[in-house]
Amino acid sequence: MAAFNIKAALCSSALALCSLVMAPNALAEDEVLRVGTESSYAPFEFNNAQGQLVGFDIDLAEAVAKQMGAQVEWVQMPFDGLIPAMLTSQVDMAVASFTVTQERKKRINFSDPYYRSGLTFVIRKADEGKYTSVESLKGQRLCAQLGSVSAMKAQTFSKDNVTTFNDAYAAYLELKSGGCEAVLNDRPVNLYFMATSQNASDFHEINELMDAEDMAMVIPKNNDELLTKVNKALSELKANGTYEQIYNKWFGETQKK
Repeated sequence: MAAFNIKAALCSSALALCSLVMAPNALAEDEVLRVGTESSYAPFEFNNAQGQLVGFDIDLAEAVAKQMGAQVEWVQMPFDGLIPAMLTSQVDMAVASFTVTQERKKRINFSDPYYRSGLTFVIRKADEGKYTSVESLKGQRLCAQLGSVSAMKAQTFSKDNVTTFNDAYAAYLELKSGGCEAVLNDRPVNLYFMATSQNASDFHEINELMDAEDMAMVIPKNNDELLTKVNKALSELKANGTYEQIYNKWFGETQKK
């Protein structure tokens, strides 16, 4: 995967000299990390009007790779296909707002957390008086993104009465058309959707935060070396102010972290 270069040659012939030539946290020059993501989860990862892949996760993952001495090759696919793609070596790691769960830990490794989020419900503005709390949505038909923690949580509210979609935007469209009573999603995603949607006035967020949980990057269990390097890079980005700059770009300085 890495291009041949003089540093790699020195490494193969003189390990002592290699330690002087290459930094401990560096990868081979021009190494490419194939990183899987799902691009419909603004503001974390999405395609902008110009078709460019952008977002908080995208900027952070590219900064992590740069800190490691590598570059990112993005591979886009449905969210529920990301972990299987990584387990079959189609990608080296995945970055797509993955919530850290014990169930997922059985299959993959998580990096150190880089974001703490919570879930909220979005309803139709016309139903603001009807659904005034999280409790009032129990048993109602709900929408969520396929394979997400939001979908699992929605099942605890309305067992066997949850419709899931490949992307978050499709869930909002279903809500607007009356196909469900509420969408459950991460609060930053809900707020970004309502702030940028042409029909923002049609929606209302129930201001009741649930299940604040950590997000982390996903790495194969058999690649402890990559896990160590990613965690080291994350720590360095937080120490040198790069993480703060990326955070403020997407969430603003006043949002509580």
